[in-house]
Amino acid sequence: MKKLTQEEISEILELLSKKYENPKPMLDFTTSFELLVATVLSAQCTDVRVNKVTSHLYKLANTPKDIINLGQKELESIIKSCGLSKTKSTNIVSLSQMLIDHYDSQVPASIEELVKLPGVGRKTANVVVSNAFGIPAIAVDTHVFRVANRIGLAKSKNVDGTEKDLRKNIPENLWTDAHHWLIYHGRQVCNARNPKCGECMLKNLCLYHRKGLNNVG
Repeated sequence: MKKLTQEEISEILELLSKKYENPKPMLDFTTSFELLVATVLSAQCTDVRVNKVTSHLYKLANTPKDIINLGQKELESIIKSCGLSKTKSTNIVSLSQMLIDHYDSQVPASIEELVKLPGVGRKTANVVVSNAFGIPAIAVDTHVFRVANRIGLAKSKNVDGTEKDLRKNIPENLWTDAHHWLIYHGRQVCNARNPKCGECMLKNLCLYHRKGLNNVG
């Protein structure tokens, strides 16, 4: 399969930056702990739903100690509409206790430490370090995975491989913004089932479009 040239990659990034100026996280948060909890809740759930739930939750509990005092049963009830509430509540209570016991109630600013927390995978860790601490990172969710591999910014069948490809092909200072650009593009244009190739500003560069695979999911 044809690969994108570095010039084409640069042009794609430039077009994305113009289309989606000043990208911001879609999850509402005011602290690193709030972002961590919101990201855990966002698994298989929309950001809109998570924001509705956390707007209530954070009035009651927005620190590790608050979560422990709230208790798992009450937490599970509050986050029920996010789905997987039993698993998520278990993980949030457990990671809160671990933060208290081992990190002085502070969210660590490194991926290596974050992934030690219950329920925190590499995607969640990348979201937290980039958006809460300003450390360049690329979190690969379903949108980023789909769009990156369609366009040709990555060529991998798994999330880890896609992250490695993106880290290689995109300048480090653009990692965090590129993460948001790809999410926005995936939600607004490059949909899973019916990508809107006809209105996409990347269609002349995108390998998916150039190969004439518009009807493939």
